[in-house]
Order: sequence, then structure tokens, then C-alpha cells
Amino acid sequence: MKEYRCVKEDFILFRIFKYLKGFSLPIITIIVLLVTQAYCDLALPQYMSDLVDVGITGMGIENIAPDEMRAETYESLRLFMDDSEKAAFEQAYALNADGHYEMRQKDSPMTEAMNGLLGEPMVMVSLLSNPEQAAMLNGGGSEGGDSESSVFAGLSDIPGLSMDLSKDLSMDMIKEATAAGMMDAAMLLDMRVTVITLLGDMKETIIEQLAPALVSAEYEAIGTDMASLQMDYILSKGGVMILFALAMMLSTILVGLLAAKTGGKLGLNLRKKVFRKVISFSNAEIDQFSTASLITRSTNDIQQVQFVSIMMLRMIIYAPILGIGGVIKVAGTQTGMGWIIGVAVGCIMVIVAVLLTVTMPRFNKMQILLDRLNLVSREILTGTPVIRAFSREKYEEKRFDKASTDLMKNQLFVNRVMALMMPLMMLLMNAITLAIVWFGAQGVDLGTMMVGDLMAFISYTMQIVMSFLMLTMMSIMLPRALVAAKRIDEILVTEVTIHDSRNVRDEQLADASGTIEFADVSFRYPNADEDALEHLTFTAKPGETTAIIGSTGCGKSTLLHLIPRFYDVTRGRITIDGVDIRELSQQKLRSLIGFVPQKGVLFSGNITSNIKFAGDWISDEQMNEAAQIAQAREFIEEKPEKFESEISQGGTNVSGGQRQRLSIARAIAKQAKIFLFDDSFSALDYKTDVTLRKALHQKVREATVIIVAQRINTILHADKIIVLEDGKIVGIGTHRQLLESCESYREIASSQLSEAELRGKGGIA
Repeated sequence: MKEYRCVKEDFILFRIFKYLKGFSLPIITIIVLLVTQAYCDLALPQYMSDLVDVGITGMGIENIAPDEMRAETYESLRLFMDDSEKAAFEQAYALNADGHYEMRQKDSPMTEAMNGLLGEPMVMVSLLSNPEQAAMLNGGGSEGGDSESSVFAGLSDIPGLSMDLSKDLSMDMIKEATAAGMMDAAMLLDMRVTVITLLGDMKETIIEQLAPALVSAEYEAIGTDMASLQMDYILSKGGVMILFALAMMLSTILVGLLAAKTGGKLGLNLRKKVFRKVISFSNAEIDQFSTASLITRSTNDIQQVQFVSIMMLRMIIYAPILGIGGVIKVAGTQTGMGWIIGVAVGCIMVIVAVLLTVTMPRFNKMQILLDRLNLVSREILTGTPVIRAFSREKYEEKRFDKASTDLMKNQLFVNRVMALMMPLMMLLMNAITLAIVWFGAQGVDLGTMMVGDLMAFISYTMQIVMSFLMLTMMSIMLPRALVAAKRIDEILVTEVTIHDSRNVRDEQLADASGTIEFADVSFRYPNADEDALEHLTFTAKPGETTAIIGSTGCGKSTLLHLIPRFYDVTRGRITIDGVDIRELSQQKLRSLIGFVPQKGVLFSGNITSNIKFAGDWISDEQMNEAAQIAQAREFIEEKPEKFESEISQGGTNVSGGQRQRLSIARAIAKQAKIFLFDDSFSALDYKTDVTLRKALHQKVREATVIIVAQRINTILHADKIIVLEDGKIVGIGTHRQLLESCESYREIASSQLSEAELRGKGGIA
């Protein structure tokens, strides 16, 4: 298993928010829109409650205090007021031309004051005007209005009250008794206190129920069209609800648009950061992560973070606003059922905690299994010819099936657990609704709650629960996103071991000649137990060809990779014209080098784009010359579109030899000071090899050329041949010198050349 840099999970969520740091303006705009959306969402239940309680039940009577009333009603209400209330009442209403009392300032603070003042007097007038209502209040619904069970049955105990009030008490009797001096103001106030005290907790609800009926009767008596009044109220409230709904819709659309744009730009920025970081990696860091894992992290993992960021902007911000607003609204309803919400929230938190405890380890495992599936898929797809050649299709099918099945089982487990969450939440929501209806219906029956208030409470409770459901949905998405963010962060925080020096000396190589010197160079791969190269010392000069040969695994390619700093030396130093390559910028160093890898690598595009890969500054003449030297011109001219012929990804639509020749042409076209050929002629036939090396020698005669080779024929005429064995130099010299002095070289030469060839090519007798 590979070891990755550890990133504390506690900081991953913070890091996701940090990724959004550069999007302050759209996030602030989103928050404003979400507050607007929540405000509209929270306002609708109250309007619905008003439609039911006021528009339908209350016949459109919005205020307890009537805008206009008859004189007899005015006097009836005054009977049940104290002196201060009478003064305020008389100040609020004035006699109009029709002989009615009309409120001086409608829809003003005065209206609010009268709503609070007239409630209890209106209850008294309404009950005295309707004896059956009084009987129903105290008799629990007795039919027929039995006066013995009337709410006024206990009024005879009022001190100084001599008349019998236990039977057939009415407003007319009160007026007659007052006019006859049988009742005074104090007795009337005592009567009011006694009745209101008897109503107890039902007082506010009784006021809301009885006052509109009295006001409605009063309006009808003075000729007001009640049907029109009720319809106007319903239409006005309904119109406001429609406006709120439209505002919610617009806010939702804009939030979705801004969140999508923000998430898209976040994904773009993350891909740029990851790509730039991976490009800056040396081979040591690349070896830390598999190619399949890097691809998954750059695509799937970033997509996970991008998606969750969008949902965070839409849900995580909105849910608390909606939930807190819903709690405030519920507290304002004073229904006494807040405990139901507490129980519901507690149940939700328990469910979420249990599910996350079960699924979090599986989310971590899911990304690892996805990496494994990508790795197996990549190996199978790239190795298809070999698989077919060895008839290993069945084995690879089983290997792929195992990787796919392991991922499927893990995903099924997670999906099943998470799929269980929604039914549990819906069951909980329905149970909450049932509990609210059950206990709320009892309140309605007892007269302590209005139907509209019950409906509003249900709506607010559902909004609170929905806010927690949103957070629950995020809890489903967050674990995988946190794992993805952790994997992305592992790339971003990985320290690059090869970087430019603070004081680069590029100016000293403004006119570089290209002399390369290895001075006691040793190198060890990360986490290896021993050196791959030990104490290498040699010089490669311009105008000379330096060849490196040795058995497989002796470190030839590793040596070559040290020059462009794909790895850094462990000990010693490598210089170009006397300047340590670690004191050069990587851009400057690599601008001096034309590198041809062991495996020809081509990029999707066409032949021109591949040969001119070093830069657009390469002219067509230079491109043609490079192709001619690399012996690629012949097969290019045979193609219908010549240099514009398409090259597929990886160069799979050309042969191995053609791929190598195009790679060589790409290096030649760069016109570098140093050429590095990593066994780059292995796929060429002997004739092409000889022709290419002759042409190449003429072109790069002033450059430093280092060739890694397996075949003796490729390096026979090299100016210097270095023989490696187990990472050490065991011989340096020309072909003839090494045949005489180096046993390892003689063994290699004898294995590839006949005795006659050895003698004929400068060998010993």
C-alpha cells in the first residue's frame, strides 16, 4: 500500500469552505437571496392561517375593533368599560352624519389600541346578545341553551346585585337594570371580570371567535356588503401569497444559477491547482500516487467537491435560516406543542448519527476501490494485445469483475443504508403531523386554539423538520465529499522535492556550450534500502557522443533522468558548463535539453503539432529538416495529409518505429545544446538506424549527445562509452579500449557480435 501525506479530517470541511474564499460576492448575493426566500417561505403559513381564521371563519373581519358601529352598540360596549377605557374609546370614535360612530383613524396604531381594548367588552355584549353561546361555553355543548348551565349562572354572587341573573339574562335586561338604577358601573365591571375569569385560557380564542361575528352583524345592520368584504380580504391575502410565492421562485432560480456558476468555477480552479501541482511533481512524487489514482482525484473527486459545494450553498446556508425562523414563528403561535418539535429534532439527530457512524468507513473505502477499478481498467485496456497473445482474457475478466464487484458491494451497502434514511424521515414527518393534528384537535375542541393556528403550526413544524432533512441530505453527501477533498488535499499539500533555487544562475548559461559533468554522483530512490547509482564521475563534452551501456536494471535510464532533474541526486553534483543544475531554473535547464524517452510518447493532434511540440517558434523548414534527419519523412509523405495527418492519443495509429522516429524528430527540431537518447533506436531496423545516426551526427556535431543503448551496433563509433554494472561505472573508453580492458563490455559485445564482426569493427585480434 502506498503511504500518502496525512491530512486531518477535522480541517477538511474548513478547507472546502476555504476553496470558496474567492467567491465572496456571489456567496453574499446567495445569502441575501436565501434570506429573502426563507422570509417568504415563513410568511406563507401565517397568511394561510389568516385566510382560514379571518377570511373564512371570521368572514373577512380583520380587526376586533369595527370601523363603524351603530349608536346602540357603542353604548352597549361602554357599559363594560372602566373610566380610562371609556375615555380612549370616546377619543377613537366620532359620530358621523348617518348617526353611526366611526373610527377617526383607520388602519393606524389607534386601530391596534382599540383591538386590545374592545376584546372583553365585545365578548360580554356578544354573549348577552346570544344566550345560547353562553350556555355552550359553560355547558360543553349542551343543546337548547339551558340557562341553568349558562356562563352567567354565578353572577348572582356579585355584591350589591339584587336581581336574579341566573335565568334568561340578556343585553336588554342589563340596559333596563342599568337605567332603573338596579346595576351600577362597578357591578358591570365585576360581571365582566367574573365572566372573563371563567373563560380562563380560552379567553383569547373566544375573543377571536366571537368578536368577528359581532362586527359582521354590526356591518350588516348598517348596510355593508359582507360577501364583498370577505372576498376582498381573501383576494388581497391571496394576492400577497402569490407575490411571496413568485419571490420565492425567483430567489430559488437565482440561487441555483449562482450556486451552479460558483461550483463550476470552483471545480475549474481545483482542476487547475491539481494539474499545476501534478505537473510540478518530480518522478518521486509521481511514484507516490498511481496514475489511475491521479486521474480519479483530478476528475471524480473534484466533481464530488464541486457538487457538494453547490448543495452547501443551496442547503447548508438555507436550512439554518429556515429552521431558526420556523422556531421563532412556532414560539409565536403559543400553541403549547413545542415539545413535539423537540422530540422530532432529537429523533432526526439520532438517526443521522447512527447512519453516519455506519457509512463513514465505507465512504473512505469507496474511493480506494474506485482507484483500484480505474487501475485494473487502465492496465487491461493498454495491455489488450499482450492479454490476447497469452490468451489471458478469462483471467483479466475475473480480475476486472472482482474489482467491479467489490466496488458494487460497497456502493450497494452505502446506498441501502442511505436509502433507509428517507423512509425513516418520511415516517417521522408523518408521525409528527399525526401528533400535531391529534393534540391540536383537542385544543380546537377545548377552544384554546384556532383551526388556522393549527394549520400554521403544522406548516412551521414541517419547515423546521425540512430544514433538518436538508442537513440530513447534506450529511449523506458530505462524507464522500470529505473523503474526496482529503484526497485532493493530499496532492495539493504534497511537497515538491525538486524546485528552483532561490538564487538561480541562469544568466551564467546565456551562451551555454553544453558540457555535462558528473562529480561523485550517487542516487537512491525514495524509501529504497540501497543506492541505485553509486559514485559516478565522468564528463560529456560538446561535439562528442557519450554512450551508456549495461545489463538491464543497471541504472542507465536512471542516470539519464538525473540530467533534466526528473530526480535529484542524493550525493555529489551534476554541472553544465560548471554550474550545478540545481542552481538553474527548471525551465532554463530543460530548455537546453532535447530528450527522447525509451518509449516513444506522442500526443493527440497531428504530426506537425507533435514535431513542433517544443514551441510555435519552430519553423516549417526546421520541422522538415528534423523529420528528414529522423528518417520520418518517407512515411509522412506517404500519408494523404502529410504533416497534417492525425495522431491519436498515445500515437496508437502509427507503428512503434514511426513513433520513435517522430519522437527523435521532435527533439531535433528543438535545436538543443544537449541531446539525451534513452534507448531511442531500439525499434528501428538496422538500415534505418545507421542512416539516422549518420544524419544525426552531422546535425548535432556541436551538441553534447548522450545515448543509452542496449545494442552495441548503436554505439560502436561513440567517442566515449560508459559501462554500468549494478549502478557503478566499471569501464569508460572507446569500443576498442573497452574490448581490451572491460570484461563486462566484452561479454555484452560477444553476446551481440560474431568473432568476425568483433575483428572487423575495431575489435581485438
